[in-house]
Amino acid sequence: MTKVPSLNYQKVIKALRRDGWIVIRQKGSHIRLQKRLPNEMLKITVPAHHPIKRSTLSHILKQARLSASEFNELL
Repeated sequence: MTKVPSLNYQKVIKALRRDGWIVIRQKGSHIRLQKRLPNEMLKITVPAHHPIKRSTLSHILKQARLSASEFNELL
């Protein structure tokens, strides 16, 4: 099992955009992304932190339905 890295938010956003996520808005230090699937719309919020804590990134990846290894391939 691959560990979730500790990264700054810009690298996380860039990797998620490669997976098909689009940035829809930013309010303060929170960036909202969404991804359309055939049957549903997924939405996640990424905090603009340097770096994003591993536990927070782990929860974001769970909501994005990505494993740590899949995410690492997007980096």
